[in-house]
Amino acid sequence: MASTLTHLQCSRETCGKVLAHTSLQNLCPVCKSPLLARYDLTVARQTLNLDALRSRVRTMWRYEEVLPGPPHVTLGEGMTPLLHAHRLGDRVGLQRLYIKDEGLNPTASFKARGLSAAVTMAKALGAGTVALPTAGNAGGAAAAYAATAGLKCVIAMPADTPKANIIESRAFGADVRLIDGLISDCGKFIAEHAPAEHWFEVSTLKEPYRIEGKKTMGYELWEEFGGRLPDVIIYPTGGGVGLIGMWKAFEELEEMGLIGPERPRMIAAQAAGCAPIARAFERHGESSEFFSNAATLASGLRVPKPLGDFLILADLYASHGEAVVATDDEMLAACRDMAALEGVFAAPEGGAGLVAIEKLVEQKKIQRDETVVLFNTGSGYKYVEAWQAALES
Repeated sequence: MASTLTHLQCSRETCGKVLAHTSLQNLCPVCKSPLLARYDLTVARQTLNLDALRSRVRTMWRYEEVLPGPPHVTLGEGMTPLLHAHRLGDRVGLQRLYIKDEGLNPTASFKARGLSAAVTMAKALGAGTVALPTAGNAGGAAAAYAATAGLKCVIAMPADTPKANIIESRAFGADVRLIDGLISDCGKFIAEHAPAEHWFEVSTLKEPYRIEGKKTMGYELWEEFGGRLPDVIIYPTGGGVGLIGMWKAFEELEEMGLIGPERPRMIAAQAAGCAPIARAFERHGESSEFFSNAATLASGLRVPKPLGDFLILADLYASHGEAVVATDDEMLAACRDMAALEGVFAAPEGGAGLVAIEKLVEQKKIQRDETVVLFNTGSGYKYVEAWQAALES
């Protein structure tokens, strides 16, 4: 078992620039689009199968053929529970509703997957300091993996980021800069300072490997459902790397002959106070427009202009999916239901996903007998202020 990584390629089909994976890379030097890691899947398929996986390490690195090579910077991320939500399913009218609880990752969110892969490659290729903007959970994950890798870490966060995210990032030794503004303003700060300060930027989609860590959520679903995929995947979408990554995983699985052309319908759940993808989806746009005055307590959804918007939208259209918005009040009510009915203490982003399910069931766009997976992307323990407000309302 070994990585079959061969090169990097621009994600824009009209560009397709090929680059070496043996040096640090950010965006495509030609068109400034995200880069994607490519593998020799003919070789990978010789050892990657359900039988082989039974005896492998119980982390995301079990899919080593289609991930960057060792030594891995790992804290045990991945292989999160897939819970059959019987009581919640009865409430919303679904027989086969599942919750993939990413809040049980290291640093309590799905961000651990992407930062494990990104820091693995940053360290291997000689970075001394990693830097990124974050709305919350990515900062804690970056700081934790940088700490275990022996790298320095600089994080720019909006000043109103939940306190738990700020505290954990500083606890892991990161240099945390609090910025008055949104994650877009934090992104400008990192981009402006990184070259002069010799920081390697690991911002969302500005390096190739956070996608690779996130795509393992798709591989896990394929494995957990015995070589099949669910009918519908509901994914809280801010930067959208998880959605893009899972779609990439499905393409790789098909190329290896491990699935056919069938795909789940991908549903992007967004906050009503920051819904650039949903707005673009409504007009069938190829990209989104900057969402002015973005505001939502779901800090992970407060991304007014995702860099990979064209990839997210293309995946939604290709899968015959949807983009659905939820108000903050709707999210918190859904989180209370998840906690009371299934014992899942969800982040507000997960609540947005449940709201999307309820709306699509009501619109008869999800059928009672379909297999539906809701991703709860983080733990409610990271959002105690929001939860306190929810329980007092």
